[in-house]
Amino acid sequence: MTPPAPADFSINQMTVRQLSLPDLVAACADLGVRGVGLWREPVGEYGVEAAAKLVRAAGLHVSTLCRGGFLTAVDPGERARALADNRAAVDEAAALGTDTLVLVCGGLPAGERSLPAARERVADALADLAPYAADRAVRLAVEPLHPMFAADRCVVSTLGQALDLAERFPAEQVGVCVDTYHVWWDDQAPAALTRAGAAGRLHAFQLADWTTPLPYGVLTGRGPLGDGAIDFRAWRALARSAGYRGPVEVELFNDALWAGDGREVLADTVRRFVAHAC
Repeated sequence: MTPPAPADFSINQMTVRQLSLPDLVAACADLGVRGVGLWREPVGEYGVEAAAKLVRAAGLHVSTLCRGGFLTAVDPGERARALADNRAAVDEAAALGTDTLVLVCGGLPAGERSLPAARERVADALADLAPYAADRAVRLAVEPLHPMFAADRCVVSTLGQALDLAERFPAEQVGVCVDTYHVWWDDQAPAALTRAGAAGRLHAFQLADWTTPLPYGVLTGRGPLGDGAIDFRAWRALARSAGYRGPVEVELFNDALWAGDGREVLADTVRRFVAHAC
């Protein structure tokens, strides 16, 4: 039996990507899930305005939109295209009624070797995007990714690095997204999370477990809650102590879950959230 979904539980769309958006909305309604984190690609396929109408009609709150970012390009044309795509992502977030766009900053461009220089290009892009987003009541949440992704996906590897970028801008414009999968290993992360909360920069909070061995390609190695090494109650207590009262998303990239029945995956995710994170 599936317990009622806690009020702060939110399901990230990628966890049950096998469900169409209407099926996801219906499953959330059946299980009492009130929050959903959406992804741009399936929303775009369905239609942004249609998706916004569907979600609103079901009484669902869109906790975040994933994802913007990939802001490390050196080539001027590539950089301009990335900025334009991120402005479009901001517009989509506003249309969907969420105040938070999650940013995955991007890896090292071909031939580049300097991580600090790449992070500076991210900062330059944020200076362009933050006012645009603020005008549309959307916050940018910089998400650090585990260091194994530094080369190809995200040059921001620690929560401290993410905050160093965010703190160049007003807290209501740029903050951070904390995902346990990416930061649980870092003994400096708890202090950084407290720092983020004190500054009003803890804009999003996501859960996924760390399980080994990692699969080939590593991207789909996020484990269901309770299957791995992460103490979710401790992380949630830390976030609460830092003042976070927003939705808590479960975001899993996992081939075995994607091969299963999406409604059952959602129900099991609610059960695990209650058992391991409440």
